[in-house]
Amino acid sequence: MASTLADVAARAGVSTATVSRVLNGNYPVSAATRERVHRAVEELSYVGNAPARALAAHSSDVIGVIVSDVSDPFFGIQASGLQWEAADSGLLAVICNTAGSPAAELKYLRLLLGQRMRAIVLTGGGSDEPEHLDATAALIGQAQSAGTAVVLCGRPAPPGVEAPVIAYDNRGGAQALTRHVLAMGHRRIAYVAGPPGHGTTRSRLDGHRGALANAGLGDGATPVVHGDFSRASGFDAALELMRVASGSTAVVVANDLMALGVIAALRQHGVAVPEDVSVAGFDDLPAAVDAVPALTTVRLPLREGARRAGRIAAGAEPLTAPGRILWMPAELLARESVAPPGAGLPQWAPR
Repeated sequence: MASTLADVAARAGVSTATVSRVLNGNYPVSAATRERVHRAVEELSYVGNAPARALAAHSSDVIGVIVSDVSDPFFGIQASGLQWEAADSGLLAVICNTAGSPAAELKYLRLLLGQRMRAIVLTGGGSDEPEHLDATAALIGQAQSAGTAVVLCGRPAPPGVEAPVIAYDNRGGAQALTRHVLAMGHRRIAYVAGPPGHGTTRSRLDGHRGALANAGLGDGATPVVHGDFSRASGFDAALELMRVASGSTAVVVANDLMALGVIAALRQHGVAVPEDVSVAGFDDLPAAVDAVPALTTVRLPLREGARRAGRIAAGAEPLTAPGRILWMPAELLARESVAPPGAGLPQWAPR
C-alpha cells in the first residue's frame, strides 16, 4: 500500500502541514525539520500527488524545455544540462522538440502554459520573423502573468520582453573564426550559413562578414549558400559551392554538423581537406575533434549555459547580470582542418 502524507508526518514527528511546506518549498522551515521530512520521504518511498499540488499552488514541479532538434548534439547537450539541474532542484524537465518549426514552437508554448509549468526554457536561436516574435512575446507575457518563469538560453528575448537570457557569443566567435582563416592566408572564402530568418544564422553570418570587412574584403569575397544546420544540408551546400564558388580555398560553415557534411562531399569528389580546401565549423560538438582532419571550430559552453539556465528557471540562482543577460564566451579552437591556401574548390556541374 502506498504511503500517505500522514505516514510521512508520523515518521518525521511533524504535522502534515509541515510536510506539505517542506515538499512545496513555499514556507520557511528549519534545516533539522526539513532533513527529518526528507529522510521520512525516502524511507517510506513516498510519492506525492503532483497534479493536486499543482492545482493548489497554481504551478507544477515541472520545467518545460523547448528545443529545435533533440537529435542534434547542440540541443542534446543543452537538454541534458537542463534536466540535471531540474532534478537537483526536485523538478521534472519535459523536453519539447519543434523540428525547427516556428509554428511548433508556438504550439508547445501554448501547451506548456496550459500545464501550469513552474518555468519554461526556450533554447537555441529562433525565427526572426516579426509575426513570430510578436506571438512569442505575447505568450511569454501570459506565462509571466500566470507566475511561470521564462528563461531564454542561446537566444535574445523578443522585443518588449523582460526575461533572463543566457547568451552565447555567436557573433564574436564567428568573427574570431574568420580572422583565423584570414590569418592563414585565405582570401577566397565561401560560407555555409544556417536557414534564413534565424537568429543564430544572422549572428554568425554578421560576425563572419565583420571579419572580412576589417580585412578590407567586401561581401563579394564570400559566396554564401544556406543549409538547415543538418549534416545532409552541409553535403548539399558543398555541391552548390563547387558549382557557384569554384576557386574558393576555404569554406567557413555555421555549425559543425554542416561542416562534417561539407567535408564528406569534398572527399567524395576527390578534394582533400585541408590540402586543397580548408573547412571550419562552429560549436565544438563531440564529433569535431574525432573528424579526420580534426575540425577547426568555435567552442560554446553549451552544458554550462544550459545548467545556469536550469538553475535560474528552478529559482535556485538569481540572475543579477546587467540587463538580465549573462554572456557566455566563445573560444576559437584551431585544429588541422584549416591550413594555408591550396588548390581551391573544383568546378562541378550537376548532371
